[in-house]
Amino acid sequence: MAKSLMQVRTEFPRAVREIESIFIALPDGTQLAARIWLPLDAESNPVPAILEYIPYRKNDGTAVRDALYQPYFAGHGYAAVRVDMRGSGDSDGIMLDEYLLQEQDDGLAVLAWLAAQPWCTGAVGIFGKSWGGFNGLQIAARRPPQLRAVISVASTDDRYADDVHYRGGCLMTADMPGWAATMLAYNARPPDPRLVGERWRSMWLDRLEHTPPYIEAWLTHQRRDAYWQHGSVCEDPAAIECPVYLVGGWADGYSNTVLRLLAALRAPSKALIGPWPHEYAMRAVPGPQIGFMQECLRWWDHWLKGKDTGIMAEPRVRVWMQESIEPCTHLENRLGRWVAEDEWPAQRTAVYSCTRSPLQRWLPARWLWPLCAFVACKAPGWMRVCSFPWATPATCPPTSAPPTAKACASTANQCANARKYWGIRSSAWSWPQTSRKRCWLRACVRWRRMARRCW
Repeated sequence: MAKSLMQVRTEFPRAVREIESIFIALPDGTQLAARIWLPLDAESNPVPAILEYIPYRKNDGTAVRDALYQPYFAGHGYAAVRVDMRGSGDSDGIMLDEYLLQEQDDGLAVLAWLAAQPWCTGAVGIFGKSWGGFNGLQIAARRPPQLRAVISVASTDDRYADDVHYRGGCLMTADMPGWAATMLAYNARPPDPRLVGERWRSMWLDRLEHTPPYIEAWLTHQRRDAYWQHGSVCEDPAAIECPVYLVGGWADGYSNTVLRLLAALRAPSKALIGPWPHEYAMRAVPGPQIGFMQECLRWWDHWLKGKDTGIMAEPRVRVWMQESIEPCTHLENRLGRWVAEDEWPAQRTAVYSCTRSPLQRWLPARWLWPLCAFVACKAPGWMRVCSFPWATPATCPPTSAPPTAKACASTANQCANARKYWGIRSSAWSWPQTSRKRCWLRACVRWRRMARRCW
């Protein structure tokens, strides 16, 4: 079992009170269910608000997690607000798909409601992982005046090319159906009769009858069209004007977003990438874990309260430089060290070529290593393609030999000088327009005693 070293604090600078259930009225009459933690004296001493806006049911799905994290923000002078999206949990309505314009519009209304509360200073931040990281960026691109900063964890800026639906134009058969089934199961659950009253049954039946299976829309749009461009902030990253803290993990499927979006943002921004999976950094396994709540607090204090916490004077990018290890199904801590860059893209980036092939259209001045031979192998099968990493034991094979045995490979002499690399995992390929489209995958591995080494 994965072990977390996270220590839970229950004593804070300010006493905390919890509003277990409150409903936020939207312009169309729909009511969204919310749970709020805030300082006991917030009515007389207003505080900024921090919103987490997701569909995972605040009263059961994320109840334990919320009870651990949200009081921390409240105890340090914030109103921590957890809202069930339209059609989820105890909220009214139907959730017809993920990341709809309606979802953003509802989020804008929630921000306006929070800023108008007597216990709020009018400044609001958005905090979230995965779905909550997605819509935090999407709402930020709408430029609501109340939104002063965002922390986006394990999210993407590209819904088509860098999520759980398609990779390289290929259907992610190991992930898309499973995720669609997961959301169908979430949406099939009833609201809490204790909180919504006698109408719980009619709300539930309405969801069961009118919530569509999301996979129908996903399979209908198999190419990058307006459906996927909507909600992909990579289409116009300049639309985001508020400060953004991007957080990711090398063991997560969304690590590329952090550096890619960081390079595109014009607003103040920072990035943090650890060895973590799809989890918050204070409880992530593999570790090492960090005091992530303290890091978030420094960000909020700087942008929502105007305090000089020193966070913006530190390097813009911090990354866990991983050491190579033997393949394994479980790892408590990943070997490595922290490195930092003051800017991104880094000005000292060097470009190397892996081949002297005449097919190459451009040649850098330096070659990474001389290739010894090419090995002709079968094309990789679905066991290699289209797998979204979550870094759970079930998704971490003990060896990569079976799938890589079917892939095209090149061999090379050992580098004369040891080199370490980090950045966005990408490759560029070209072929005649008349040829069929292909999906290419690449891996950086090292042989040792007939066993693969992982990077």
